[in-house]
Amino acid sequence: MTAYTQLQTHLQAEPKTWLVTGVAGFIGSNLLEALLKLNQRVVGLDNFATGHQRNLDEVQNLVPPAQWANFNFIKGDIRTLEDCRRAMVFFPLPLGEGGGEGSPNCSIPVDYVLHQAALGSVPRSVEDPITTNAANITGFLNMLVAARDAKVKRFVYAASSSTYGDHSGLPKVEDTIGKPLSPYAVTKYVNELYADVFARCYGFNTIGLRYFNVFGPRQDPNGAYAAVIPKWFGTLLQGQQVYINGDGDTSRDFCFVENAIQANILAAVVQNEGAINQVYNVAVGDRTPLTQLFDHIQRLVVTLEPNTSVLDPIYRDFRSGDVRHSQADITKAKEFLKYQPTHAILDGLKIAAPWYVARYFQAADTLDQVTTLANGQGSVT
Repeated sequence: MTAYTQLQTHLQAEPKTWLVTGVAGFIGSNLLEALLKLNQRVVGLDNFATGHQRNLDEVQNLVPPAQWANFNFIKGDIRTLEDCRRAMVFFPLPLGEGGGEGSPNCSIPVDYVLHQAALGSVPRSVEDPITTNAANITGFLNMLVAARDAKVKRFVYAASSSTYGDHSGLPKVEDTIGKPLSPYAVTKYVNELYADVFARCYGFNTIGLRYFNVFGPRQDPNGAYAAVIPKWFGTLLQGQQVYINGDGDTSRDFCFVENAIQANILAAVVQNEGAINQVYNVAVGDRTPLTQLFDHIQRLVVTLEPNTSVLDPIYRDFRSGDVRHSQADITKAKEFLKYQPTHAILDGLKIAAPWYVARYFQAADTLDQVTTLANGQGSVT
């Protein structure tokens, strides 16, 4: 039995109260699902800037009503301190409104914060650094202040592999970084600095998780800033050509979302004093060239949709702010958090592929319905 399996059993026996910011987003909604299935109480905060109500609806359909009743949603913005403060308390539903027997009428303070809310995307930050700064730095500081004042037990936050910047060494080790290559990378590094200062000045417990290209179900395939994996699935399903930035040799350490969930929950409750107020790489510890990634996705698309015509990719210039290669050393997370990634890239792609395909056709059906309605040919039911 792994440390994570033991922890899951313990949490089911002794439920805690969690705040997940960015709960309607990709990683946030997956954390929500995992926690509710462990019978935890969850407060979720989101302003729907990049998250979606459909993600919350999907989670609701995947858990029993009794578990869904353990979820409080707050529509709010981390750039507003008062919204952050409101999210530090869970209010159980009374009996008759979805709550179970013995649901208390009093509020329950949050034990652990899993801070996922941010404006991601390197290209977005290059185009609009001010908005990225406001969400990722001001919003982060607001969350730290609110969590500190609420005396939460642990503040776990989404850091980023972009912090390694122009340091070319592989694999990436936590204590060796370079200069940031984008405004987004600057914001994520500042998060780490603020977390460290709060530990030193206030004795506040934090752990940062440097995510390496997380992917999986509920990752948005649409928009100018869509991540490469869902975007390529959608493009291939449309029978269009995929664009690869650079010569295709560029590589990433792609991390399935279940691995990231494990890291968050382990980090929140780890008791080893030496593990607290640290940053950890969250990845698999391997790297996949984009050409190989394309081959994986192409085969899965053809397997799931045999009538799809797959075209050769088109290579174009490298993108501003991108690093050439990225691979994590996960030794530290294994040692201190007992992190053990369970899904390599192909394992994760096989799980995620049916979701990406279903999401593509769901979006296509919705577009057809809207078009029909706009043309006066029917109604959307």
